[in-house]
Amino acid sequence: MKELVEVIAKSLVDYPDEVSVTESENEKAVVLELRVAQSDMGKVIGKQGRIAKAIRSVVKAAASKENKKVIVDILQ
Repeated sequence: MKELVEVIAKSLVDYPDEVSVTESENEKAVVLELRVAQSDMGKVIGKQGRIAKAIRSVVKAAASKENKKVIVDILQ
C-alpha cells in the first residue's frame, strides 16, 4: 500500500523528491501518512478534495483484496 500511495503522489507533484509515506499499524487499521512539499499540497488534495478522495478510493480498493482497512492521512 505504501508504494502505491508514493507512486500516485510522486506523479502529481512538482517536487517528487519531497514525497514521503510512513506506514504504521494499529489494532484497527494500517495508517499511511503522506507528506509533500507545502507548494504541492493543493495538487495532492485537489479542488474540494477530489484528488485526495480518489487516492483514498484506490488504496481502499487495493486493501480490500487483502482484507485490510487502510487510512490515508495527508500531512504538511
